[in-house]
Amino acid sequence: MARTGTTSICTYNEQQIFVRGSDLCEELIGKVSLIEYLYLHIMGTAPTQAQRAIVEAAIVTMAEHGMTQSAIVSRLTYLGAPESLQGAVAAGILGVGDQFVGTVELVAPLLEEIVAADDQDKAAEAIVERYRADRALIPGFGQPHHKPDDPRTPALFAVGEREGVSGKYVAALKLLGRHVDAAMGRHFTINAPAGISALFLEIGIPIRIMRGFIIISRCIGLVGHLAEEQVNPSGRAIWDAAAHAVAFVDPQAA
Repeated sequence: MARTGTTSICTYNEQQIFVRGSDLCEELIGKVSLIEYLYLHIMGTAPTQAQRAIVEAAIVTMAEHGMTQSAIVSRLTYLGAPESLQGAVAAGILGVGDQFVGTVELVAPLLEEIVAADDQDKAAEAIVERYRADRALIPGFGQPHHKPDDPRTPALFAVGEREGVSGKYVAALKLLGRHVDAAMGRHFTINAPAGISALFLEIGIPIRIMRGFIIISRCIGLVGHLAEEQVNPSGRAIWDAAAHAVAFVDPQAA
């Protein structure tokens, strides 16, 4: 007997489309904002004011940060395949991983570990010691372009405070930051993905889907880069810059 699946996202008939139980044409189009709609679509319920504000702040924060690796990949892909806008966007999205942007999913378990501990100071200290023993970077800390602090993080925290959701996870992140600084002997900024991770936990977004919201955000930025590439292309200049920056080493010369 064939196994059947179920979905609660969408159904339709000859005259109507229903998304998460709401009539698309009568209840959603022109009635809800994009942020409200995407939250409803992904999470299955309409967002509270705080949830809407935090998700909106996160998407605005992570949509753009200049000529990042994902923007460069998108522009170069478009240079080679201008007939495939979607392919160029997809190429850039493939880089939203554990090293860049997608670190929201790596920070959250650390914060949950601290919050669940009887002694949160010892838990934060143990996390730092664990990463140092492995000679690994602690996710959520450090930013190569902004010194001494990532300016986006306090802006995100301000939204959380305004909406009344700066609670135990934000406190845990700040505590972890103090232990990172103490162990390293210098200041390491809490970066924007870490701030988003803490705020997402505060509003109940599961860790397993956090990166999905960031992918949506990056799509906005990548489409913007490709729109510029169409009228003021940089792909060839990026290619030329790479050719000059990466020196050839003759394997026969050694």
